[in-house]
Amino acid sequence: MSVDYFNAHQEVLEKAVAAAADRGYWSPFSESPSPRAYGESANELGLAAFEAYKGKDFPLEQDGEAGKVSGEVSPFGPELGIRYPQVPADTLILQSQAALENWREAGPRAWVGVALEILQRLNRHSFEIAYAVQHTTGQGFMMAFQAGGPHAQDRGLEAVAYAWQEMSRIPDQAGWEKPQGKHDPIKMQKRFTVVPRGIGLVIGCSTFPTWNGYPGLFASLATGNTVIVKPHPGAILPLAITVKIAREVLADAGFDPNVVLLAAHAPGDDTAQSLALNPAVKLIDFTGSSANGNWLEDNARQAQVYTEKAGVNQVIIDSVDDFKSVARNLAFSFSLYSGQMCTAPQNVYVPRDGIKTAEGHMSFDEVAQGLAQAVEKLVSDPARAVEITGAIQNAGVAQRIEEARGLGLTVLCDSRKLEHPQFPEANAVTPLLLKAEAGSAEIQREWFGPIAFVVATDSTAHSIELARQTVIQHGALSLSAYTTDTAVAQKIQKAAERAGVSVSLNLTGGVFVNQTAAFSDFHGTGANPAANAALSDSAFVANRFRVVQTRWHA
Repeated sequence: MSVDYFNAHQEVLEKAVAAAADRGYWSPFSESPSPRAYGESANELGLAAFEAYKGKDFPLEQDGEAGKVSGEVSPFGPELGIRYPQVPADTLILQSQAALENWREAGPRAWVGVALEILQRLNRHSFEIAYAVQHTTGQGFMMAFQAGGPHAQDRGLEAVAYAWQEMSRIPDQAGWEKPQGKHDPIKMQKRFTVVPRGIGLVIGCSTFPTWNGYPGLFASLATGNTVIVKPHPGAILPLAITVKIAREVLADAGFDPNVVLLAAHAPGDDTAQSLALNPAVKLIDFTGSSANGNWLEDNARQAQVYTEKAGVNQVIIDSVDDFKSVARNLAFSFSLYSGQMCTAPQNVYVPRDGIKTAEGHMSFDEVAQGLAQAVEKLVSDPARAVEITGAIQNAGVAQRIEEARGLGLTVLCDSRKLEHPQFPEANAVTPLLLKAEAGSAEIQREWFGPIAFVVATDSTAHSIELARQTVIQHGALSLSAYTTDTAVAQKIQKAAERAGVSVSLNLTGGVFVNQTAAFSDFHGTGANPAANAALSDSAFVANRFRVVQTRWHA
C-alpha cells in the first residue's frame, strides 16, 4: 500500500473500539449539517454535485459495460434521469475475483486502513449523499443528511472496529514448546494468516441504502473480501456515489479499484439472483422483504447470508404518568419518514378496560382518540409535517394504505395528502390510524408504511403474551412499552428477552423507538425471524474471515 491509511486513522479506530465496549455516546462524524462542522460552502457544493448528476451518465468507469441503466424517480416529483454503467453479473464476478488476488495479500492493517479512509472521505461528501438519499428514498432532508450520512458512516465504522478487534486477536506468529521430561522439548514455530472468505455481495434497499448497506460493505471490506454493491433499482445514486469514492481510495492506495464494484440493474431482471447463487460469492448482506430474504437463506447455500427482513413492531401501554407525552412520542414515531422504517411501531396494545394515568383512569377509546389527536396535531401544519413524514418511496406503500383503509376497521385518523411547499409533486401523506381487536388477523402481518393499529386486548398480561408470540412467529426489530409498575416492566423485559427483541421502556422525550445509535444500540438481535444478525456485534464480522496456519520445527 503506497499510503499508510491505518496509521493516519489509528486514533479514530482505537476510539471506535473503546466506544463499542463502553456502549456510551460517541461519534467522530457530526450529525449537524452545520458550517462549523462541514464548512461554509458544504451545502451549496453538495447540492451542486447532486444536480450535476441529473440527466447524465454517472461518472463511474467499470470495464465490461454492456449498456446503461436508469429510471430513478424522486418521491418528491422529478425524474433523475441518471444513467449508470450496467455490467453483466458474470463479468462482475470475474473482475472481483481478479481484484481479490492482490487485495487479500495486503493484510488486516491495509484492509482496515482503506476502509477508514473511505469513511472519512464519505463524511466529506455528506451533503452530496444527503441530497442523493433524499431524492431516491423520499426522506426529509434532515433525516437524509443524518441517517444517510453521519449515522450510516457511524454504522460502517462500527463494523470496521469489530472487524479489527476480532482480527487483532490473532497473533502473526507464535513459538510453541512442549516439555518431554528427560528429553529435549518439542519446539515449533507457527504462523497464523487471516484470509478473506471471497466475494461479498451487498443487496441494498430502497429506503435506507447507506444506513443499511454500510455495515455489510465495510465489515466485508475490512476483513479482506472484495465487494459487489447491488443497489435497489429505485435508489442507486447513494450507493453509486459510495462505490465511486471507495474506488478512488483504492486506486490512491495502489489497489485494483475493482475491489469494490457497482452492480446497477433494471427492475425485474435476474442480476441479484445470478450474483447471489454464484459459487464465488461467499458473503451476502441483504435488507428487504421476508420473501426475498428467505429465498437467499434457502438457496444461496455457498454463502454466509446476513438478512434484515420484515417484522411486526409493537407497543404495549399498561399505565402512564403523562399520557400527552406518550401520545406525542408515539405520534412522531408513526409519522417519522411515513413509517417506512424497519423499526417503526405498528400495533399498539391497550387493555379494553383502559389504563391508569397520573390524572386518573383512561378508557380504551380515550387512549385511542388521544393517540389520533396527537397525530393530527403533529401534522396540522403541512410545511412542518412534510419535514417529518418525507414522501412515499414507492407505489407499494401507497397501495398498502388503500388496502388497510378498506379492511372495514374503525378509522381513528385517516391518511391524507400533504402539500409540500417546495415540491408540489411530492407524494407526502399523513399516517392512517385504525382500531382493531386482538384476534384480528390483520395485525399479524407487517403493514410497511404510515399505518398503525390501536389494538384492544383483554389485559396487560394479554398484551405481553400477544407481543411475545407475534415476535416469535413473525419477527420484530423493536418493542416499546409504557408502564409505571416495576413488576410489569420486569415481565415485559423478560418476555422480550425470551422472544429475542430489543425493548424500549417509557420513551417520552427526544428518543424514539424508531431510532438506534451506533456504538451503543444493537440494531436487531438475530434472535427472531425479522433478522438473522445484529448491527453490529462480533458475530456480524467474525465469520467473514478465516485463519490459516503454517507450522514448522524450530
